[in-house]
Amino acid sequence: MTKPIRRLGVLTGGGDCPGLNAVIRAVTKSAIYNHEIEVYGIEDGFLGLIENRIRRLHSADVSNIITRGGTILGSSNKADPKRFATGYNESGDPVFEDVSDKCLKHIEEHKLDALCLIGGDGTMSGAQTFVEAGINCIGLPKTIDNDLHGTDITFGFLTAVETATEAIDRVHTTAQSHHRVMIVEVMGRNAGWIALYAGAASGSDVIILPEIPYNLESICDFVRFRSKHGKRFSIVCIAEGAKAEGGRQVVSRIDPTSPDPVRLGGVGEQLADDIERCSSIETRAIVLGHVIRGGTPIAADRVLGTQFGYHAIEVLLAGKKERLVVMRNQEVTDINIRDAANKQRLVPRDHQLIRACKAVGTCFGE
Repeated sequence: MTKPIRRLGVLTGGGDCPGLNAVIRAVTKSAIYNHEIEVYGIEDGFLGLIENRIRRLHSADVSNIITRGGTILGSSNKADPKRFATGYNESGDPVFEDVSDKCLKHIEEHKLDALCLIGGDGTMSGAQTFVEAGINCIGLPKTIDNDLHGTDITFGFLTAVETATEAIDRVHTTAQSHHRVMIVEVMGRNAGWIALYAGAASGSDVIILPEIPYNLESICDFVRFRSKHGKRFSIVCIAEGAKAEGGRQVVSRIDPTSPDPVRLGGVGEQLADDIERCSSIETRAIVLGHVIRGGTPIAADRVLGTQFGYHAIEVLLAGKKERLVVMRNQEVTDINIRDAANKQRLVPRDHQLIRACKAVGTCFGE
């Protein structure tokens, strides 16, 4: 017989993104109003479980937050319970410990019957510690990168695309005025979803994705051709994880205390230098960075977050375990949470939007 859910813990892990508060609101209010389940907010992702920072959430705590960006619970992308940095040795290197037992102790202390884990691939991978310990974990797919395996879309992605598109739109005027190549670098890690969609929406002339290594000569030939035929400026949208053919991704820094230590960034500046040298056309680079993580979620992400949060509670009440709420073929459903762990959803080279962009003359640097 399935144990009834009386107390539910909810946390937001990984990087912040628009729409998190919409999900927290939907999970909390659905649980309280419809099923009299007590909801407990875990602060700063898995770090709150490690440090026992867990507080009761009432309906008033989540009222009027659907329009707000970020997360009222806070987040962390460094706290992996299986490999948590507890200090530094004499050489200055971080010392890691498995603190999973602390987390399980705090879950037991607060009598939590299940966890709602809102996050991306890192959070779902971290959830395996608790799944293996018998804790029922329900995942909700969050990441602006849209790279979580098993779902067609993650909330936060569409707002990030909207923000990036608006920024690229503004770059058009200065590029045209100065007859420059303007490169806009966007986030996405190893996946090019933001670059593809923002590049398509903004009418970028060149879109560079991690999934399609670029050829510098091809890009230079393309911008030179445009310049000679009356189009004296070009807009390039490039994903931070892009790399040249035979080259490597550009790393801005390494954070050894993080479960995902590699911080990508700088490929836009590198490409700008290469294009200017190769084509003799003045080139500038802009890095949008964390700008596209912030701000108010657009309507689509508020709606998606509400749908996901509601479905998570329905999954729990149906007696299901270890599920990830996903969107597939425009329908909200759920899959085994293990199916999304330690995997990334990348852009297929034959994606329909790539074909559509090529049909209207967009260069992908091939």
